[in-house]
Amino acid sequence: MSKLRPLHDRVIVKRLEEERVSAGGIVIPDSATEKPTRGKVIAAGTGLIQSDGKVRPMSLKEGDVVLFGKYAGQEIKIDGEELVFLKEDDIVAVIEG
Repeated sequence: MSKLRPLHDRVIVKRLEEERVSAGGIVIPDSATEKPTRGKVIAAGTGLIQSDGKVRPMSLKEGDVVLFGKYAGQEIKIDGEELVFLKEDDIVAVIEG
């Protein structure tokens, strides 16, 4: 894959696949599933440039597994891989553990 470096307070996320089997054991077909809202950060910018010129560092790092809004970010395909570009504010939680 190409080397990407997001600017400022942006991150690049690769969507993680959701479970395709319900709790009752029913297999859910691809056509009935929605795009996952969980992903892994593959690159992060340096941080937000504030109005006084100082940089607020990112609270995210490569490898973090995050939750983001269903319609958040911009999808792009690079080297055949679908990625999502998000602002740090679009990420609602980091999944730890």
